[in-house]
Amino acid sequence: MKTSVVAPAVPANARRDFRLVIVGIGNTLLSDEGIGVHVIRRLRHLVPPRNGIELVDGGTLSFNLLPVIESTACLIAVDAADFDMLPGSVRCLVGDDFDRFLGRARHTAHEVGLRELLDMARLGGHLPGRRALVGVQPQRIDWGEEPTELVAAAIPTAADLALALADEWLRLASIAGVHDA
Repeated sequence: MKTSVVAPAVPANARRDFRLVIVGIGNTLLSDEGIGVHVIRRLRHLVPPRNGIELVDGGTLSFNLLPVIESTACLIAVDAADFDMLPGSVRCLVGDDFDRFLGRARHTAHEVGLRELLDMARLGGHLPGRRALVGVQPQRIDWGEEPTELVAAAIPTAADLALALADEWLRLASIAGVHDA
């Protein structure tokens, strides 16, 4: 699947210690709800470590993720997302599209939601300059340690999409002269 990524220039207030984080979110005890964690596991096992990309298992979120979000220039969240599409469909929302989706999305069963964490980062003046959601449409969110067949089949696509976006953002940061500390 070929994707094109349009990202804004690195903000003038970007942190000197450039970080790009891919965080997988979800509860692996609730079948498709754990998709983000499954994607991170795939990335950790199949992709060699890359300079500038940090993989984080965000689990069911908590206030513990706030420092991770506040200290990154680029955030890619991978999560189950109700896009009103066929189960296993993968969609990427970047920047304002991501923010608008979070603004209208239902609250989750997580301790604290991604929207609340980003709001706290925004209030503190530390919202990542680039942010995106790689969402996978769930089929079932109920007790079960494995995703449904359709959602499990979407794991490689979601992982590839997150990695392609991360690579593009790193390329743009390199062109703009932003480097790791």
